[in-house]
Amino acid sequence: MSLPVMITLFMYTGLSALAILLYIPKLMQFRYAFQKPPYKRANVRRKISVVIPARGESEVIGDLFASIKKQDYDREFFDVSVIVKDPDDPTIELAKELGAEVFIVPEQTCKGDALDGYFKAIKEKIATYDAFVIVDADAVLDRSYVSELNNALEHDYDIYLTRKYVKNYLGGKKARTVFTNCSALTWPILDDLGNKYRMQKDMPLNMCGQGMMVRRSVIERLGGWPYRTLTEDYELKLDSLLKGFRSMFYPYAIIYTEEALHHKDNFHRRVRWLTGYSQCDKKYKQQITEQIRKRGSFTSGEWEYFFGIVPLILFLVFSVATVLTGVGIASWYALTEGPWFEAVMFLIVLPFGVMYLLLLGYSVLAMLACPEMFKPLGFWEKAGTVLFNPFYLLEYVPIYIISRRYARKNTDAGWEQTARVGYDKPPEE
Repeated sequence: MSLPVMITLFMYTGLSALAILLYIPKLMQFRYAFQKPPYKRANVRRKISVVIPARGESEVIGDLFASIKKQDYDREFFDVSVIVKDPDDPTIELAKELGAEVFIVPEQTCKGDALDGYFKAIKEKIATYDAFVIVDADAVLDRSYVSELNNALEHDYDIYLTRKYVKNYLGGKKARTVFTNCSALTWPILDDLGNKYRMQKDMPLNMCGQGMMVRRSVIERLGGWPYRTLTEDYELKLDSLLKGFRSMFYPYAIIYTEEALHHKDNFHRRVRWLTGYSQCDKKYKQQITEQIRKRGSFTSGEWEYFFGIVPLILFLVFSVATVLTGVGIASWYALTEGPWFEAVMFLIVLPFGVMYLLLLGYSVLAMLACPEMFKPLGFWEKAGTVLFNPFYLLEYVPIYIISRRYARKNTDAGWEQTARVGYDKPPEE
C-alpha cells in the first residue's frame, strides 16, 4: 500500500472510531424504541378542539372530513375548527356541511399566522376547551383518534405527539413511490428511535406539528401561537427548553399523513425543514445559552440540543474528507501511472461503504421499531426501501448546505403545492 493511501486510511480509521465511540451513548438509547409508553383509559370526557389550517386545500380535505365523521368519540365533546385565508375558499362550504366552525384569517402568510389568528378569535372561549390538536388538511384520522387523545390527557404533560402512519398506504401502489416509503421511515426515526428515549428522560421531544395536541394551559401561557418560522413545531421544542413545557409521544392515537410522491417535492420539503431549523437556531440559541450560563449547568435536553449530533457530524465530515482526498490521490496516480485502483478502493469505496452500511442498519432498525406502519408493503418493497434509504439520508448533506444558504440570505423556502393523493379504503376499524 502506498504511503499517501496508508496515512489517509489510518487517519480515517482512527478519527471515525473516535466518532463512533462518542456515539455509543446514543446507540444505547435505541433500546427504548421497542418499549411501549404507558397507557391509561380516561374515565371522563374532555372537550377537545380539532384545529385544521386549510388554506387552499378544498381538493384534498374531503378525506379528512370523512374520517372525522367516523370518530367514535362523542361529537358533543369535540369541535372542528377550519382556518382559511380567502372568504371564497370552497373549503368553507365543505366545512359547514361537516358542522365545523370556519375562521377566516386573511393576513396569514404561514401556518403560525393561521393558528394565532384562530386562538385570538376564540380568546373568550378558550377556557371551554381542555386541549387543541393541530391536524393538516391532507391527513386522515384513525376512527379512535379523538378518544385516544382524551386518554392521552390522563398523563401529566403539556404537549402530545401522536403516531404517524402513511395515508398513501391506504390506497394502491400508485399512491406511493420509493421516496414516499423513505419519507415514511422518517417518523419511526424521529419518534421510536428518538422521542421514546427523550420522554423517559423528560427532555423536550422533536416536535411535529401534524397531529400535535397542546393543553389549554400552554395556549393561555403563550397568549396565542407566537411561532412564525418555517418549522413552528421545532420552534416550540426550543421554546420548551426555555419555558419548561413537558412533552409526550403517545402512539395509541394514530393519524395518517400524506407523503410526497416525487423526488422534487420530497427534496423541497426537506430543504424547507432544515431552513426552518436554521431560523429557529438563530432565534433561540442565544437565549438557551444564556439560560445555561445563569444556571451554571446543562439539562439533558440542552446538552442534546448542543452536542447530540456532534459525533454523527464528525463521522460524516471525516468520511467525506477521506473520499475527497481519495479522489485527489487517485486522480494524481492515474496521471502518473501510480496505484490509482488502490486509492479508489481504500479511500473512496471503503468510506462510502461504511457510511452506507451504518445507515442501512439504522434504516432496518427504524422499520423494525414500527412494523405495523409498513404492513401494506410486500417483502421486496420493504427491502428496496431500506436498501435505498441510506442514499435518501445522505442527500441531507446537500440539503443542509442549501438550507444554510437560504437561512443566511433569508431566501424564501416556503411550501409549494405538491402532487396530491387520495385513498380508496378507510382505515381499519
